[in-house]
Amino acid sequence: MFPRARMIDSSSTSDTKPGDLPASLDFGPLSERLGYALRRAQVAVFRDFFKAFEPFDLKPAQYSILTIIELNPGLKQTQVADALGIKRTNFVAMIDELETRGLLRRDEAVGDRRSYALVLTPAGEALMPKLHATSAEHERRVIAALGPERHAEMALAMHELVSQLEDGVAEE
Repeated sequence: MFPRARMIDSSSTSDTKPGDLPASLDFGPLSERLGYALRRAQVAVFRDFFKAFEPFDLKPAQYSILTIIELNPGLKQTQVADALGIKRTNFVAMIDELETRGLLRRDEAVGDRRSYALVLTPAGEALMPKLHATSAEHERRVIAALGPERHAEMALAMHELVSQLEDGVAEE
């Protein structure tokens, strides 16, 4: 189903290069698994993202967190984590790092002293236009790789897949 040559992971930390692999390398059922293809696509897209965002030293999840907070100031930590599908234990460490870098702050949540509301700092607010421009340029490269129509179709399919599987509709 998926071309073998495109399934080689050049992000691997081993010394093996794609050209060093045997031509007859058998991926077995992996070559027909959508999940495997999605993961390989994610690796390729993230590789470009990391290169683009290197000057800012930000990971995709951190950019997502900052964007959600920018557009929804005052959300509780748990709300942002849930919205992005990030485990709360991992989320706290990411928030700690962004707070240490001066990009966001935790305020007491109104009516709930046990929770924190997240807001961007002035430094975070000032950085967001640069991050959005970098993200837009990254997305233009993804669109160029697929073509605009295919990109739109794939994005719609991915949103539908997430919706169906997260809502449990696709269960049999």
